[in-house]
This record gives sequence, C-alpha cells and structure tokens, in this order.
Amino acid sequence: MKKQPFLKYFALTAFAGLTFQANAQTQPLSQQMAATVMEIWKDSLNLDPANPKPVKWAYDQGVILEGIDGIWKRTANNEYFKYMQKSMDFFVTKDGNINRYKQADYNIDNVKNGRSLLTLYKVTGQSKYFKAATLLWDQLQQQPRTKEGGFWHKKIYPNQMWLDGLYMGEPFYAEYAALIGNQKAFDDIANQFIWMEKNARDTKTGLLYHGWDESKSEQWANKTTGKSPNFWGRAMGWYGMALVDVLDYFPQDNPKRKELLAILSRYATAVQKTQDPKSGLWYDILDQPQGKGNYPEASASSMFVYTLAKAVRNGYLPSSYFAVADKGYKGIQKEFVEQAGAGKINLKGTVSVSGLGGKPYRDGSYAYYLSEKVITNDPKGVGAFLLAANEMEMAAAPKLVSGKTVLLDSYFNSETRTDQSNNVVSWHYKWDEQANGGFSFWATQFNLAGFKTKTLYQAPTLANLKEASVYIIVDPDFEKENPKPNFIDAAAINNITEWVKAGGVLVLMGNDAPNVELTHFNELAGKFGVHFNGDTKGTVPVASNFETAKVTVPAGNEVFKKSSNLFIKEYSSLKLSSPAQSILKDKDADDVMSVTKYGKGVVYVIGDPWLYNEYVDGRKLPASYDNLKAGAELVNWLAKQVNAIKK
Repeated sequence: MKKQPFLKYFALTAFAGLTFQANAQTQPLSQQMAATVMEIWKDSLNLDPANPKPVKWAYDQGVILEGIDGIWKRTANNEYFKYMQKSMDFFVTKDGNINRYKQADYNIDNVKNGRSLLTLYKVTGQSKYFKAATLLWDQLQQQPRTKEGGFWHKKIYPNQMWLDGLYMGEPFYAEYAALIGNQKAFDDIANQFIWMEKNARDTKTGLLYHGWDESKSEQWANKTTGKSPNFWGRAMGWYGMALVDVLDYFPQDNPKRKELLAILSRYATAVQKTQDPKSGLWYDILDQPQGKGNYPEASASSMFVYTLAKAVRNGYLPSSYFAVADKGYKGIQKEFVEQAGAGKINLKGTVSVSGLGGKPYRDGSYAYYLSEKVITNDPKGVGAFLLAANEMEMAAAPKLVSGKTVLLDSYFNSETRTDQSNNVVSWHYKWDEQANGGFSFWATQFNLAGFKTKTLYQAPTLANLKEASVYIIVDPDFEKENPKPNFIDAAAINNITEWVKAGGVLVLMGNDAPNVELTHFNELAGKFGVHFNGDTKGTVPVASNFETAKVTVPAGNEVFKKSSNLFIKEYSSLKLSSPAQSILKDKDADDVMSVTKYGKGVVYVIGDPWLYNEYVDGRKLPASYDNLKAGAELVNWLAKQVNAIKK
C-alpha cells in the first residue's frame, strides 16, 4: 500500500535486554507500546520528525488509533481518549468536514479512520464526528465496483480488489450500518468477503493472494485467473482482522453470517499451517519460509495473533486456536519487541510497504516483496501490535467464571430515544452504550471476568431467568421517562424471588426519587429487607466539587478490598431490615449498599446506577476516585457468589 510520511526508523536503544523484562513486569506491553506512540507521534502535524510537514488523511494513523481505543476501553486512562480525539480533531472541522481528504479519489484506504470518528461520536455525541463519518459512508455508496459488485481498491487501480481493502472499508461499513439501522448493507458487506475469497483463494494452500484484477490486464495479474503471484503476509493479516471486526456488528439473524464464519474457519486453517513451528511467527511471503531473503514479519504476525485470539474470545473459532495465537505472541515478544527506555518499547521487523502496480511499478513478484525496507516502529506494525497485545492481555485476565451469563433488564428500564437517523433506539444504562449513561465499561469488566453479557427485553419469568447467573435491574421507568412504563408487578416479583431463592444473584440499582419509579421497585426490594428511602444524597452543587458525593470505604469491606473513595452522586439511601445487612454507610451513617442472603441466592442493592460510563471511563472523575476499580471488585464479588451457590 502507498507509503505515508510516518516515522521511518527508530534507532535501537541501549536499554534492550535487561531493562525490558523489569519494565514488562510493571507495565503491560500494550501500554508500553502506547507510551512510545504518544511520544513519537505527539500530533498529526509531526508524525515524521525527520520530515515534519502536514500529512494526508491516512489509514496508518487509523490502525494506531484503533489500538489506542482498545486500551482506553480496558483501562479507562483518559490520556488515551484525549490522544484519539486530538488526532482526529486535527482533520475534522467544526462543520464535520475532513481536511486533506478527497472523496473523489475513491481510495478505500481513506475509509479506515472512520471507525475512530464513530467512537468519538458514540462517546461524546458531537455531531461533527458523525457528519465526518457520513462523508466516508457516502464514499462507499459511490465507490467504483467490479462487475460482480466488489469495491475497487482505488479509482487509480481500476477493476482491482486487494485484501487490504477489506480491512480499510468493511469494519467501518458494518459499524456505521449498525449505527443507522441499515440492515440491507450487511449483504453487501458479506459479499465483499465472499467475492474476495472466491477470486483470490488458492485451493491448495487455502491462502489468499494479495490482489485480484478482474480485467486480467495488469502486468502482475495471472492472464487466466487475474490473481497476483504471491501470498503476502500483511495482506492476509488485513483480511483476517476485517473478518473478526465485521462480525462484531453483523446481525445474528442474517443468513450470510454463517458464510463469514465459514470463511474465517478456512482462513484460520490456512494461517495455522503457515506458522513457523519453531518461532511461532509468520513470514513476509507466507508459503516460502525457506525462500532466499524471506523473514518473519512483525505486522503480519501481530495481525494473525489479534485475529485468532479475538475469534476465540468471541466464540467464532474453537478454543484450540488460542494456542496458535499464544505461540505467535510469545514469538513477537522474543523477536520484535525491545525496550526503548523506562515504560516504553519499540517494535522491530515491519515491512514498510508492499503493493501492486503504481509508479514505480510493483509487479508482485517474490523479489519485489523482499526488496521493500524492514523498519522499526512502522505505524501499521505498531497499530497491529497494540491490537494483538490488548487482546492477549484481555485473555490473560483471571477468568472467575465459565459459561455464566449476567442479564441486564431492559423491560422495567425501557427508555427510548430518537437517534441521529430518526430511529427509535433503546438507551440509558445499556451494555453497548458508549456515551456517559451507558454501561459499556462495566460490561467489559464482566467479560474480562468470564461472564457473557446479555439483555432481557421481556418481563422476567422463571424460563427466561433460567439462563442467568446474575440479573441486574437498574433505574425502573416512570411516566416522566417513558409514557408507557412497565411497572414491577406481583408476577415479576414472584418470579424474581423464586429465582433468587433457587440460587440466583440479583443486583438492584435505584436512583434518587426524582429520577426513578420507587413505589413498585420497593415492593420487590422489600422482599429482601430493603427499602429505598427516596431521598437525594450526594448532591454536587458545584460541578467540580466532587467531594460532596464521596463515600469512603472503610478497611475490611467484604466487597471493596482495594477501593477507598467512591463517587456516588444523587443516590437514595436505604432502610434495612432483616435479613438485609449493610455493607457500606455514608458520612451520615446512612446505608448506601446492602447484601441479603435469600434462600440459596444473594441480593446486592444500592440506590444509584453508580457504575455507568460517566464515572468510570476516566474522562470526568479525578484519579483519586476508585469507581472503575470498585466496578471490577463488585464483578469479582458477584462471581464469587455465583461460584459458591450449589444448585
């Protein structure tokens, strides 16, 4: 793909070796790599210190930002979010235009950064990011296509599909389509993978050639098949990452989802066969490890690790493939990672660029691929490594449960709103909601602990609660929030109490009286010795005066062993009676949280949805507050309760 003016090379440092192991133990590799990124690419004006000049809107940066995004969503370190926003704000105007982007180029590489725009829009709600993303969506709607319907890689490369283009275009295409509710787009998205595999796959090895020319007129194209001559590692890496990222948004009920999973299965088989058995790495030209000058390549290896590990985590591939990813990741650390000072690393061994055609002409030959420079800290390799490292670090998190589901109510809390596309959507305290009022960060904590997160849109019954180990009800609606609220009735109370008695773990999160329906909620809570008082405590009269909503956790708390200062704003205190037990009081000695042992089950209650994104994602609260840590500790405690219950 086309070279971009990013940093070409970073000198080896004297710290490689002894310092690496010490620092690696204190700071995860993903964050050490991110620290390097944020030092050497401080902003979009100076991505290449050796050649400082304004840069084009370029996919390289998008790969890095996607890696940074993943780390932010796991760590809630606001420096990562600010870095993403600053990087995109260099290009995106207040009116939602994109500087240095030309839609008329119909270069599918230019669509890649749209995913960072969507993250910024979903988190901040600022319309300029959605408008900018819409420019990229519009490009895809007008992108030139093969006769079959496949996107051309670029307008200047007519009739050609490259594996690279699937990653540049399809994950954004899928995420945007899901956001606006365009279900028709998903058939087109699936077809891009289906056609690429059909036209570029080698039946003998299962590998896909780098490119395919429908016209068969290019010098690099086979005159019979139109395929390019070689299996380039990074191209296969792009294709795999595209598959697993698209599947995140691809509808479960779309028949073509099965076809994508079948493609991924064939892809994984081919990738596993080309892994070097000794080092665990993959070569620049995948099927010729013994070829003259061929070498293990960092970006492709990172991409395969990411693809396989993520596919296993999400259940797209059998768990046996994790061993392939793990072996690859260990090989990457041994071969390509070096210390670059305290808390920073470099990534060696990435080929700077490889493409087909153009000027000077790239003929796709083995000699051509091996002629391109191999450099340190290439942004494509660094971005892929960030994704791989983050995925492997998630896999390394202790799994406290296996095969257990945490079910979030969306029946009693069934607020809706009209989105940017005039679709009526469910919102407020939802797993996939990334804005302030969402639970996306808490969902990540549940997932890291081994839970599956699901949502219940119907009234609770013994049948639909049966699959759940944990059931969460948050902030039930009343008429101010929902013209037709679903009140907690006697049937629901009976079903929930019977489920808890049989061994369910129930979480009840209220709110202060002006913002929640408490009459019916108290009828449920009362079964467990809890009454929401309906007062409003923890008010913050001045926006920056966080201290007025601080609740201090005393030593020895059974749930929060490492969290000291909690921010709980505008909550209802609790009145407790047997068998409920207080586990946290505020400075006025009022009860804030309680636990009830009920039959074989357990009930945790608090008068606020205090773990929503606004107070855990790192963008608002001072670092002295422990809400994110406390969320993880609550997840751990809930997992402990689940594991202790004998049904």
